[in-house]
Formats: sequence, structure tokens, C-alpha cells
Amino acid sequence: MDSNKNGQIQMVVFDWAGTTVDYASSAPSTVFDRVFGQAGIHLTKEEINRPMGMEKKAHIRALLSCESGNSQWQQVYKRPWTEKDVEDLYQKFEKTLYQVVAEYSTPIPGVVKTVKALREWGLKIGSTTGYTSQMMEQVIPGAKEQGYEADCVVTPDITGAARPTPFMLFECMRQMNVYPPCTVVKVGDTVVDMQEGKNAGAWSIGILQGSNLLGLSQQEYETMDPAQLAQRKQKTAEIYRQAGADMVIDSIADLPAAIDEINSRLQARKGAEK
Repeated sequence: MDSNKNGQIQMVVFDWAGTTVDYASSAPSTVFDRVFGQAGIHLTKEEINRPMGMEKKAHIRALLSCESGNSQWQQVYKRPWTEKDVEDLYQKFEKTLYQVVAEYSTPIPGVVKTVKALREWGLKIGSTTGYTSQMMEQVIPGAKEQGYEADCVVTPDITGAARPTPFMLFECMRQMNVYPPCTVVKVGDTVVDMQEGKNAGAWSIGILQGSNLLGLSQQEYETMDPAQLAQRKQKTAEIYRQAGADMVIDSIADLPAAIDEINSRLQARKGAEK
């Protein structure tokens, strides 16, 4: 497949935590839980995970704005939260995550093999994330040592705009000299990943296994009752689709087949335009 010449998919842009490394996006979830717990605010795993994929200050605002976070803050501090509180929590979050994030850089099963196959097809590998460039300096070397590396890594502090805006994805396209957006696939594990892809005019694919949105550790995934797991996957897939996902796949191993399907659609579209 020579995708550069026939107007088919040229680049895949992956998210990091929960998509290519850090099964279930454990690092940020764990740190949010710790930092908010130290502030006297105790949120459920589902509440913490709901805004995942956003730039981290925006994520903190979302947690403080949710019904439980807001009411607990009022109860503990007897006043509404402020931007100074957001900044204080963010500084603690960033410091703690910076200390632990390298420990969560193990590629999710299937990532190394799948990315190798995509490169053999001639595809470029981009990445966008809610992490800052300093955090990524901790993650990238560990992932590389274990076989996963992207051709470009774009963070919110580089573009000045985070997901769900399309500007990090556009920056990947600029760096890799790839266009138009319909030849790009965004792959992620959160609602804002899907929105980022659609806002850019690219294809969006949600992954179930290892995803933040499914919200299961690897052990939980492997030991859950099959009927219960299927129901949970169905619910997660529907959330992806409501966020604009063009496709939902079970695992990253299913991505090459999904890209083949998209290429067929592009060919059909091209034929219809003639």
C-alpha cells in the first residue's frame, strides 16, 4: 500500500496514556486521586476519569465543577473554589506526576507490533497528549526502550491549545507534512480524543482494551465475567460514538484492519466524485 500517492491514510496520531502506554491511564488517575485526597476531596474513579484526556488544569477545573467535587469543596473550605485553588492543585499534581510518570511508560500489549506494521505500510506516527512537554521528557525514553516511539510528539504547551481543539493534531500534520486531514486517523481512549480528531476533519477511532474510558485495569479486564465485560464495552463504545468516533475497535491489534476499511471508504468516495 503506497498511501502517499493514492490519497489514502498517511498518518496515525495516537494519544499516550491509555492508548499506547500506561494501561487504563493509571498514572494521571492515581495522581489526581492522591492530590485531591490530600485536599480533603474524595472522588470516585469514574468521576476522576470522566474528563481524562483534557489539558490537566482544565481537568482539575472539571473535577472541582462536578457535583461531588464542588459540594465537597464548599463543605471543607466554606467557600467556592478559585483559580488560585486550581493553580495550587495543578502545581501539586504536576510535581507528583513528574515524579512517577516514567514508571507508567510501558507500552500496552499489541502497540509495538501494530505500530511496526503501520510503519511497514509507509504510515507516519504522530502523537498528541494532555501531558506537558516536561512530563513527556519522562515518558518518551521509557517507551522507546520498550519498543514504542512516535515520529512527532505535540503537547498543549507547544500549541497553546489543548484538546478538544484540533491544533495539536494540525501541528502533527505540519511537522510531518501530511494533508489533507481526511488522510489522518486519530486514535485515542477518551471523549476529547474523538472530538480532537473530528474537529480537525480527520477520522477518529476509539479503543476499548486498556482505555481510560473502559476504566478497567489489566487484571480487572482479564478476570471480569464475560457477559459483564461485553455490557461494559457496549456502553463505552456508545460513549465513543456519541463523541463522534467513526469506528470503535476492541484493541490496537485491530487498527490495521480498521485503516484498511477507511482506505476502502476513501476509494469509494473518490470513485463517486469522478
